[in-house]
This record gives sequence, C-alpha cells and structure tokens, in this order.
Amino acid sequence: MSPLSSSLKFVAAGALAALSFGSTPVAGAEMVQNLGPVGPNETVLATMGSMHVIAFFEADTGRCAVNAVVWDNLAADPGESAKRVRVAIGPSEIVRIDSAKQESVNLQCGRDAATLAVIDTEGLVASGINAQPPGQPVRAGASGF
Repeated sequence: MSPLSSSLKFVAAGALAALSFGSTPVAGAEMVQNLGPVGPNETVLATMGSMHVIAFFEADTGRCAVNAVVWDNLAADPGESAKRVRVAIGPSEIVRIDSAKQESVNLQCGRDAATLAVIDTEGLVASGINAQPPGQPVRAGASGF
C-alpha cells in the first residue's frame, strides 16, 4: 500500500468523524426541535419538559391521519415508556397529548389537511382566540386505522 493511499484513507476517516460529531447534539438527551408546520410524511419533533414527541401525518380524505410516538425521558427505561398514538383530525382541529406530569403537546391539522404543526393553545386563549369555537361540543372521531 502506498503512503499516499493510506494518508487519503486517514483523511477520509477523519472527515467522516468530524462530520459525525458536528451534527451530534451537545448533550445526549438534547433533541432537535421541528415544530412545523410540516407537510405530509414530514416529521414534527417536539419536547415539552421530559415528554418527547415524534409525529407525522398523511392526508386522508380531507383529514390529517396523525401518527405519533410519545415517551418520557425521565423514565427508568425511556424505551419502555414509548407509546404510539394514531388519530385522524380535521382541518383546524387539535389533538392534545398530555403526560402524567401535566405537560402537553398540541398538534393542529392545517387548512385542507396540508400541514401539521405544534401550537400553543394557552397563547391562543390568552390572546382571545379560542382553540374550540364556543358552544361547540368536543367531537372524538374514529381514526379509521
């Protein structure tokens, strides 16, 4: 093996390692956030306190068919605390995912079921915008999955 080819392999390995470390979060528990809005099959990544949510949706006859995985980072084994949630919600409807520690992530289906985003419902209520129109009953829909 020539010295040039071995040095090229060393440089390539070093570049690969630098790229790997450059894209890794500083702390192991730190999760990148993507609160949306995202399109179909794109990922929402959210952390609220110790609760983590990864979600995506598919457009389903004018509704958002949401798939989410939720877990608690403080559990003895976070992998054991993971739960999958599947629900279909209409445009402008919100699904609220709560933890036992009263931490919540709210996912809202966008106009024409084109997007999904994490929203702050308390901010909406504080600004005078109601997340649910007054006098309307809360409807639970069958997901169809």
